[in-house]
Amino acid sequence: MPKRLTEMPTDIWTPLIILWISVLPSIFMSPMNHSQVLPGGSTLGLNGLSEEERVLNRSKRGWVWNQMFVLEEFSGPEPILVGRLHTDLDPGSSNIKYILSGDGAGTIFVINDKTGDIHAMKRLDREEKAEYTLTAQAVDRGTNKPLEPPSEFIIKVQDINDNAPEFVDGPYRATVPEMSIVGTFVTKVTATDADDPVYGNSAKLVYSILEGQPYFSIEPHTAIIKTALPNMDREAKEEYFVVIQAKDMGGHMGGLSGTTTVTITLTDVNDNPPKFAQSLYHFTVMEDIALGEPIGRVKANDLDIGENAKSSYDIIEGDGMDIFEITSDSQTQDGIIRLRKPLDFETKKSYTLKVEETNVHIDPRFISGGPFKDTATVKIVVEDADEPPVFSSPTYLLEVHENAAIKSVIGQVTARDPDVSSSPIRFSIDRHTDLERQFDINAEDGKITLSTPLDRETNMWHNITIVATETRNHSQISRVSVAIKVLDVNDNAPEFASENQAFLCENGKTGQEIQKISAIDKDDPKNGHYFLYSLLPEMVSNPNFTIRKNEDNTLSILTKHSGFSRQKQEVYLLPIIISDSGNPPMSSTSTLTIRVCGCSSEGVVQSCNVEAYVLPIGLSMGALIAILACIILLLVIVVLFVTLRRHKNEPLIIKDDEDVRENIIRYDDEGGGEEDTEAFDIATLQNPDGINVFLPRKDIKPDLQFMPRQGLAPVPNGVDVDEFINVRLHEADNDPTAPPYDSIQIYGYEGRGSMAGSLSSLESSTSDSDQNFDYLSEWGPRFKRLGELYSVGESDKET
Repeated sequence: MPKRLTEMPTDIWTPLIILWISVLPSIFMSPMNHSQVLPGGSTLGLNGLSEEERVLNRSKRGWVWNQMFVLEEFSGPEPILVGRLHTDLDPGSSNIKYILSGDGAGTIFVINDKTGDIHAMKRLDREEKAEYTLTAQAVDRGTNKPLEPPSEFIIKVQDINDNAPEFVDGPYRATVPEMSIVGTFVTKVTATDADDPVYGNSAKLVYSILEGQPYFSIEPHTAIIKTALPNMDREAKEEYFVVIQAKDMGGHMGGLSGTTTVTITLTDVNDNPPKFAQSLYHFTVMEDIALGEPIGRVKANDLDIGENAKSSYDIIEGDGMDIFEITSDSQTQDGIIRLRKPLDFETKKSYTLKVEETNVHIDPRFISGGPFKDTATVKIVVEDADEPPVFSSPTYLLEVHENAAIKSVIGQVTARDPDVSSSPIRFSIDRHTDLERQFDINAEDGKITLSTPLDRETNMWHNITIVATETRNHSQISRVSVAIKVLDVNDNAPEFASENQAFLCENGKTGQEIQKISAIDKDDPKNGHYFLYSLLPEMVSNPNFTIRKNEDNTLSILTKHSGFSRQKQEVYLLPIIISDSGNPPMSSTSTLTIRVCGCSSEGVVQSCNVEAYVLPIGLSMGALIAILACIILLLVIVVLFVTLRRHKNEPLIIKDDEDVRENIIRYDDEGGGEEDTEAFDIATLQNPDGINVFLPRKDIKPDLQFMPRQGLAPVPNGVDVDEFINVRLHEADNDPTAPPYDSIQIYGYEGRGSMAGSLSSLESSTSDSDQNFDYLSEWGPRFKRLGELYSVGESDKET
């Protein structure tokens, strides 16, 4: 055995010694008649027994060692001997043959079938495959019969330190708040080693920092990176580059190492107060700047960023705290000064403000560093601007009686120029708000006068717009609304509220109320209406009817006797005088028509005509209506029958001898053209100096009574056609009787003559002196033929 071991390569002495020590106890504890397999030429066999004993005793399987070792990455000049198989049945002759099968048999591992030596033929890598499972068996070389059952064993690839540590997740990025204390956790890195962690120190890693000291440190075994210096300031240095090394073999000399980088960024904390760039700011603004417009910006510098740099601004002192406001720009963190109330140069020319900026998010850890706010002074100078006139009131309300005289003053508006120059003001009425020109205004003093009569019952309110313009700068204009209320005067007489008709039953009784009458008055007195009713003087002694005034301002008509008869008199007329309580009082006479009717016993009117007395006996009105309906129905049936027969006689198919092209129906009706004036009366549109009154629409039947407007007064020596068309368009748009669809209105008026005269030859003189065309021959060859034609005409006339 020692001799065989010395034949093995010296490189495998160490593992073989270890294996030999591990195998020795099993050898001595096992029976001596067991087969043995030992590394390095150890033999596998049985004890030397006689042939008789071998026959009488059952052949027991020899002891099997279950693993061999071979170094990885071995690259000698010859194959490496892994081990040797031997059986006790081998007497040293060549009749025994050893067979190897399993993982890598024949390719990686080869066995000498005579000696049982196993060699590794290739370079092995434990990281690719750590062990191989093989099966060995001894057979008879001549018959290939197995001499023993197969034995399974394992060849393990023994690790060497051939893999350096690797940082799979590197490079790393990490953050840590600035101003952190020593030992604050930053991040953790991890390296892996492909070597065997259970064999030796090949995979035992130790971490260290190559770059990044003295700012950061790392735990050698856990690889946790921590801060090593206190109060690192982001504003001084924001980013650090740290190099981490991982070394195997426990960090001892000869171990392999790997590195990675960690980029550590300091995150911001609010450790710096804001500071205005300057202590005094100057701004200039025009007095006519719009409300809410920015006037200027102030800026406080803050070394912090993000949420820690957010600030709020306030005006804490100054004479314009109610005039100005300051807000923060969320993007730039600037303070924006805006206008809250209008400025007036003539009232105040400058303002002084004190503004303050304060951090929104304050870190309590650094509050001892001082107040996180700052102040600055802002001076704002107001410059004069040319302002439009200012009315003395934002709106005006005027009242005028509807019987006010033309040209009478109904009110006055006043305005002034707020500028120092104080330009004179001229007043005018916006005619788009006074299309009917009912009012005028004095351009100098703003007094409003009446141009046309007013009628409260037609229009109770008038809303016009007064325009004030500076005489020195016509672009400076102001407008104000003027509401004019028309006050009532007693200029309308009362009249019946409903139709002037009443019904009287023939079987009525004396003193019976046959009708209750109420009156209406278009006027609107302050104390309400109170009407007086009376009969005409000649009807006071009327033998048939009398009247009675009720407390509810109504009138009751009473009968003086009974026994009224339709045959005797069917209709009675009763004139009634209605007077109001106005000053002066107004009255009107309305005639009440009283019809005598036949009524039921309950007093319900059934018939008010006399035909019931002239109809034959036994034929009532209902029967007469039924007979008439039957006659009409028969007539309708006859007409339908004749119509159907006529259509049936007409051929439905065109005969062959007829030409389809001859079946043409001609419609030659071209309409009335300009002579057809039934749809629209355009006479007024053709001449605005003509009749200027309201003409009702003829294409529809109006449901509402449209009150005509007062027409425009004729204008001598010229007509404003554009204004005329606008007035007519306004009337058409506001006509309540017009249909909801569009209708065409033709404006055929072309205006009067021109000062330049007419260019038409139709109005030219026909005298011989005016018809001289000799000048045509002087215009050149192009007009020669034309001149000859007119010359011929002249010679013919002379002839």
